[in-house]
Amino acid sequence: MTSQKGVTVWFTGLSGAGKTAIARYLEPILRERGLKVERLDGDVVRQSLTRDLGFSKEDRDKNIERVTFVAKLLTRNDVLVLLSFISPYRVMRDHARDEIGNFVEVYCYCTLEALMERDVKGLYKKAIAGEIPNFTGISDPYEEPLNPEVRIDSSTETLEESAAKVLAYLEEHGYVPPVPKLDGSTYTVEEEQLIEERLGALGYL
Repeated sequence: MTSQKGVTVWFTGLSGAGKTAIARYLEPILRERGLKVERLDGDVVRQSLTRDLGFSKEDRDKNIERVTFVAKLLTRNDVLVLLSFISPYRVMRDHARDEIGNFVEVYCYCTLEALMERDVKGLYKKAIAGEIPNFTGISDPYEEPLNPEVRIDSSTETLEESAAKVLAYLEEHGYVPPVPKLDGSTYTVEEEQLIEERLGALGYL
């Protein structure tokens, strides 16, 4: 059995762009393949590890520094880390890449129109109205990745399609073992999607 190779999959993008949804979708799939997986989410981490920090640029940078340290330790110990943070500043994401080593940047893009449509709390409307200060993408900058390993567009792709893109990249680069067939060969991501769709149509999923 081939030993697992640690890697951090860093999902970045605006609030509501699908970072956490894709990570949650992938987590059980990766565990089913026998991998050690840890998922770090921005909202959860801010309730524990970084609850002393606010949303100034300095505090955002400290937030990412601490998360990078945790992800580095996990990756070094052969864990696959699914990390979902807005992480708006390019320099901090580049710093995380340099520190962690095995690093896959996934840019979760979504149009502002789609983000506002799915925003049940109305945060974007409040931010546009000036009621929420330091809101990334409205009153605070978001620096898009220049060369992410994976780019998804959650305003046009389904959750399954976006997750399949990430999974395909991880398989192609040896971070995730492909699913074996009965004859010893392996399924492609497209074949896996087709099987899931058929099982879903039959009511098994």
